[in-house]
Amino acid sequence: MNWGRALLVWLLMMLAETLQGILRQKLLSPVLGDLPARQLGVLSGSLLVLLISWLARGWMGAASRPRLLRVGGAWVALTVAFELAVGKALGYGSARLLADYDPRQGGYLGFGLLVMLVAPALTAASGDGREPPPARSP
Repeated sequence: MNWGRALLVWLLMMLAETLQGILRQKLLSPVLGDLPARQLGVLSGSLLVLLISWLARGWMGAASRPRLLRVGGAWVALTVAFELAVGKALGYGSARLLADYDPRQGGYLGFGLLVMLVAPALTAASGDGREPPPARSP
């Protein structure tokens, strides 16, 4: 398992998610409203996570299901920290940030985190039926 590569994949995911969020705010929020645009963003963000995870599935070198789930768990922990830090930096209060995770308030980010948790295991299973070979360290 190459944790450095798993971290690089996560950074790529955060870059893609950030760009998606900027586009969502500029293009979708004015048309759909803020909450529906954020809800749609969870779906498109989940698809981005699955795509990036699928593209990097063999490169990270996590071949067993437990390792793949540990990668997903690490991505989730890093993502929650990233989301909270960015939200605070943008001036959002705790109530607003937590509402994004509460389905009773229309927040679906918990679903997105669940997708992120299982993405490495799910996308590795979508290959040719064999576990990917371990990645070689440079």
